[in-house]
Amino acid sequence: MTDRSTVTIQPVHKRPQWRAFHDFPRRVYAGDPAWVPPLKKTLQSRWHRQRPWRQHAEVAAWLAMRGKTVVGTISAQLDERSVDPARGKVGYFGQFETLNEGGIAQALVDAACTWLKQRGCQWVSGPFDLNINEMCGLLVEGFETPPMIMMPHHPRYYARLLTQTGLSEEMALWAYRIPPNFSPPKTMARLQARDGQRISLRPIDRSRYRDELELLRTLFNDAWQDNWGFVPFSASEFLALGRELRPLLNPDYAAIAFVDEAPAGFIIALPNLNEITQGFNGRLWPANAVKLIYALATHQFTSARVPLMGVAQRFQRGPLGALVAFSMIDAVRHPLHAHGVKTVEMSWILETNQGMNRLIDSIGGERYKTYQIYGKSLG
Repeated sequence: MTDRSTVTIQPVHKRPQWRAFHDFPRRVYAGDPAWVPPLKKTLQSRWHRQRPWRQHAEVAAWLAMRGKTVVGTISAQLDERSVDPARGKVGYFGQFETLNEGGIAQALVDAACTWLKQRGCQWVSGPFDLNINEMCGLLVEGFETPPMIMMPHHPRYYARLLTQTGLSEEMALWAYRIPPNFSPPKTMARLQARDGQRISLRPIDRSRYRDELELLRTLFNDAWQDNWGFVPFSASEFLALGRELRPLLNPDYAAIAFVDEAPAGFIIALPNLNEITQGFNGRLWPANAVKLIYALATHQFTSARVPLMGVAQRFQRGPLGALVAFSMIDAVRHPLHAHGVKTVEMSWILETNQGMNRLIDSIGGERYKTYQIYGKSLG
């Protein structure tokens, strides 16, 4: 571990500091062929003060400096809705990027934890960039392949550095890849014969997009309410997410499920933009925007990701819930395959979500990436 006395921590406030904060990862990932430089437009929108999430969240960011050189970054986030019955008031850290030096990592984590503790937090979890409904987790398995859309990528040494700061493994998030032309398992065929007539599916109606988003938000918050780390989407947050995803949303890649005409679940698959943007070097305008629009219109991608999926609580426990989940996956895989998609990632799935993990295993899913959430008490 390097001597942390050579490192100073500087809060990020001014525009040049923010520029340095967002540019630093390029130094860390230089030479890593799996890294996908994030679009600068995406970075700016994530940190914009007018984001709906900021209405109930407070954030801070720091640079680790050695002299006048940036050697690391970190952020801390406090969402007023994040209270855990067992751990108390929970704060988050994220944007953790550093050179391979333990002293830098310790200084960064200490800065985030001190800020959170001053605001009454009893527990810290991370990394979250910036909250659990965005990119989260530290990559600990699957470094060889680029991340899918809206998923992170990290160097191998980050896990060692974070555990050296006193953080412990808290929850693993799994990513599976599945060929969309899989053969349905026999158990699902039997369930389909027995209960299939109770289930109906339809695509998202883009002409009623705002109403559809509210239905999806209600389903998502209901489906995920008992999951680890759950923080509900507010109406304004989900509307903002829907606006962000609308240019990418192909109605054929989404389905809303009903059981006996009652809303029962939904699934959304997105084209893996990272395939297209990896060579953009973070720049979108002007020429790269045209390339991206053309690639989406002509289906010039071979992979996709399912970032949003949920089955209503009342149907989750039992064979009918499994059939709802499978039916939604089955509804979107055929158009994806028809458009040349060869790999679909389902992520992330909690390691404790036994029902979904079993279902994905049954249709040939391969767990190929693991992301770890770390945490510790601030007492």
